[in-house]
Amino acid sequence: MEIKQIKIDNNQTGKRIDAFIPTICKDLSRSTIQRLIEEKQIKVNGKEIKPSYKTTLNDIIEINIPDAKEIDLKAQEIPIEILYEDDDIIVINKPKGMVVHPGNGNPDGTLVNAVMAICKDSLSGIGGEIRPGIVHRLDKDTSGAIIVAKNDKAHLKLSEELKNHNIKKTYIALVRGIIKENEATINMPIARSKKDRKKMAVDKNGKEAITHFKVLDRFDEKYTLLEINIETGRTHQIRVHLSHIGYPIIGDDTYSNGKNEWNINGQCLHAKSLDFKHPITNKDLHIEAKTPKYFQDVIDELKSKKCK
Repeated sequence: MEIKQIKIDNNQTGKRIDAFIPTICKDLSRSTIQRLIEEKQIKVNGKEIKPSYKTTLNDIIEINIPDAKEIDLKAQEIPIEILYEDDDIIVINKPKGMVVHPGNGNPDGTLVNAVMAICKDSLSGIGGEIRPGIVHRLDKDTSGAIIVAKNDKAHLKLSEELKNHNIKKTYIALVRGIIKENEATINMPIARSKKDRKKMAVDKNGKEAITHFKVLDRFDEKYTLLEINIETGRTHQIRVHLSHIGYPIIGDDTYSNGKNEWNINGQCLHAKSLDFKHPITNKDLHIEAKTPKYFQDVIDELKSKKCK
């Protein structure tokens, strides 16, 4: 266990402790600090505190950082397409049907298991937790580019950039119906559905969710191909927003009322590209993931009919 101490001076008073500590301990994120406070691993003047505690002059903050715990996950040699890799990050073209994190019903065969086989011993150990580098997520049946961090420094920096909306995530989606606007923004809060706890829904009491889209093409008075950028990363955000305004994604079994006129196994939603600064070198990166064949085949068929 590592123990750190901070004594508060005149310039550090009146700060909320869960926001203050990461400014001093750069290797600890705010969420990690909140977890350590909850686990009673952070005390002020020998007393337990809440994340909202405000610092006062001469406070002694003691932070106990547990040794990184081994995780009960196994590395698996699963073929995945690596779009970019260096000593700090990997960007992978996640196939549809692959779950990012192990969970109920998906104990293995996930992106995390595959990443562990690639990274070997190069895994984050932030605040006492070995983390398999997942910076953001994609739904099981959404394919495309996803960033994986190989070390703590890269992970923390990328998480900060994601929080500050500095990572541009561009998707393409094929939806049912003709969207008349060439460009638009959907700004509707999202929460867990009150009718079906496995689904998300637009809810005025939910968390802010912002989706921008522009039309790439319109087909046969029935379908619209979209390019999409999201400012927020709510669960199922793109799928929920588009379904809510009346344009469900083709192949989305959850939010398209079960309709799948193309009989495709998967949904026509793909994380096409990522634009971000490298967390260590600060170099601008633009990385693209090829559209999966089942999705591209539908686009090609619609384009061929349009040309006739």
